Amino acid sequence: MDFMDSVKSMTSGSPGRLIFSFALPLMVGNLFQQLYTVADAMIVGQVLGVGAIAAVGAAEWMIWLMQGMIQGFTQGFSIWMAQAFGAGKTDELRRVVANSAVLSAAIAVLMLLCGQLVAAPILHILNTPATVFPEAEIYMRTMFAGIPVVMVYNLLAAILRSLGDGKTPLYAMIFASVLNIALDLLFVIVFHWGVAGAAAATVTAQLASAIFCLARLRSIEMLRLAKTDFVLTPATHGKLLQLGFPMAFQNAVISVGGMIVQSVVNSFGVHFIAGFTATNKLYGMLEVAATSYGFAMTTYTGQNIGAGKQERVRSGYRAAMGIAMLTSLVIMVAMILGGRAILRCFISGDAQTVEDTLAIAYHYLFIMSVCLPILYYLHVTRSCIQGMGNTVLPMVSGIAEFLMRTGAALLLPLLMGQEGIFYAEISAWAGADVVLFFSYRYCMKKQKG
Repeated sequence: MDFMDSVKSMTSGSPGRLIFSFALPLMVGNLFQQLYTVADAMIVGQVLGVGAIAAVGAAEWMIWLMQGMIQGFTQGFSIWMAQAFGAGKTDELRRVVANSAVLSAAIAVLMLLCGQLVAAPILHILNTPATVFPEAEIYMRTMFAGIPVVMVYNLLAAILRSLGDGKTPLYAMIFASVLNIALDLLFVIVFHWGVAGAAAATVTAQLASAIFCLARLRSIEMLRLAKTDFVLTPATHGKLLQLGFPMAFQNAVISVGGMIVQSVVNSFGVHFIAGFTATNKLYGMLEVAATSYGFAMTTYTGQNIGAGKQERVRSGYRAAMGIAMLTSLVIMVAMILGGRAILRCFISGDAQTVEDTLAIAYHYLFIMSVCLPILYYLHVTRSCIQGMGNTVLPMVSGIAEFLMRTGAALLLPLLMGQEGIFYAEISAWAGADVVLFFSYRYCMKKQKG
């Protein structure tokens, strides 16, 4: 494959076709990523039992917090890259890439140290049941050990996406997915490493995907970095952090809200935790297209803003929103019809345990599936605003998401019992959408002016 064929300018041509063609390989890549996440859960649930999957669920939000912050920083950095690429400023592009690499390395080391320090205290704060605490801690620590690997992959993938290349991250993720499943079987079933083996398999697979992206990235002539590109200036680092920090903070706030929800869930017992976790493992598959359209919108908007083609942003947003709504309806129907069969793959035990856990999991899945259009509106609109270079208003939407999620999680169970916790996520999406609705109009008016 000629690698340069995969680098794509999105400043001319049909917006809808460009966005969908860019999002499609990302969608497939994200789907494979979710598949190996699902494979983790299936192998852990079927081989190690309900207690093990509950342990993974207890640690999950803290892991999402770290990974969300990493993705926020790197996606923020890539906004400047996309704008420089769209404007044809290759010298600026190389400087931004080099400085992003230095910043990313420093952030990864800091997050690795913090993660190991807070692992046990956080699990205590989340009211993790004593029966699953040891496995949850070792799973969390193993995943945190892979933070530098996660940072490298996310930065390299963000660079490639900023240049319009959605194919290389796809190939990397397919390769990583196959490897992860094979290592899951080896580490968990053959070596009997338990939940630590599942975590080690995930980290190793992510390392392989990072190496794959690096090999492709070295083939891009315009990104042949020189020593002068690594000259660190406060202005460059300041602008990168101005773009990246609000997105990282937004993801962190959302994850903290998720941890508060998890602490409430943990008080309902192992069966409820296992059912809730089983559905959360499918959450990524529910939003896999939404995140792909979001990445596409960030790149599309960034390149067109860089090229001075603001009107194309509006037409692209309308096209992306139409595609996203249609996609959310298709996924909704698929999950309502086939979700119970999929969820059964995560759960093992005696007949009564399976049925009790499955009932909880499917009820939660049904509620989320019906409300998917709310989530898809969120991703497309938030990413469009970020692509314009405004990461503060999306951060505000993340704060609204946090307030709605935690408020619903703490109050609704008092009124509705366990049923109330299922609506925390929906409330969060709706709260963010309200902020984003007005934010998009403000940003477009500002661009037009």
